[in-house]
Amino acid sequence: MKRPPAYWLKAKRTLSKRDPVIRKIIKKYKKGFLTSKNDPFFSLCRTIIGQQISTKAADSIWARFEKKCKKNIKPKIVLKISSRNLKSAGLSRQKVSYLKNIAKAFKNKSFNIKKLKKMKDEEAISYITKLKGLGVWSAEMFLMFNLNRADIFPVKDIGLLRSISKNYKTSYPPSKKFLNKISKLHSGYRSVSTWYFWRDIDSEDVEY
Repeated sequence: MKRPPAYWLKAKRTLSKRDPVIRKIIKKYKKGFLTSKNDPFFSLCRTIIGQQISTKAADSIWARFEKKCKKNIKPKIVLKISSRNLKSAGLSRQKVSYLKNIAKAFKNKSFNIKKLKKMKDEEAISYITKLKGLGVWSAEMFLMFNLNRADIFPVKDIGLLRSISKNYKTSYPPSKKFLNKISKLHSGYRSVSTWYFWRDIDSEDVEY
């Protein structure tokens, strides 16, 4: 049985005291929490497939990708599948290249997950983005969904921006000044508020 991160309940109480808007969303969605599969390679593959497409499209392509891998998402499996075969799952040539590149980095151990776990958020983002195909958004998703870091605020995420705009009745996209205000208000637990913002525009659990 999955459990919430150790900080989750304290985060909900703290955010609810600071911000009546997020308090309302937290009260509305009593079930669910940020979870981790504890599988770094799986998470990064999921993140790459989810880049710049809707959740629905990503889920569809992911299901076909899993089928190609026979539900065994491992570096050696991804490397064995031909690029042409992966493309037939609905992946772009670029995303196939990224997946292969990450699989190689895991196989030859040039990507050190133990080292990454000891890094602070900004340092970890810098480390992850050295891998071809992984930008800041992808690194933030990894820190949230694999390492369950408590204070990630992915300001380029379309779903987050849509939800902030809707819930605070502000412009879309929200101004940088407004996002900074929300960021400071939720500081310490921005991963938690982000999760609730996502939940408010999509009832399905977000997972990478």
